[in-house]
Amino acid sequence: MTSEEYEHVIDELQTVIDETQATLKRFEKTGMNDGMPGDYETLLAILDDAVKQQREYTQAMLD
Repeated sequence: MTSEEYEHVIDELQTVIDETQATLKRFEKTGMNDGMPGDYETLLAILDDAVKQQREYTQAMLD
């Protein structure tokens, strides 16, 4: 991959991270995290995976 391609993937992952964090905040603000714990856990897993992938792509770009 070129550095531009890495940067594009990293930027797209940042969008996923930002949107997932916003959704998690809405869940917490409205109490949906208590009412829909399975969905809340899924969102946390999505966030965790996106952060890990972003870190991996960043490291690969820097190598």
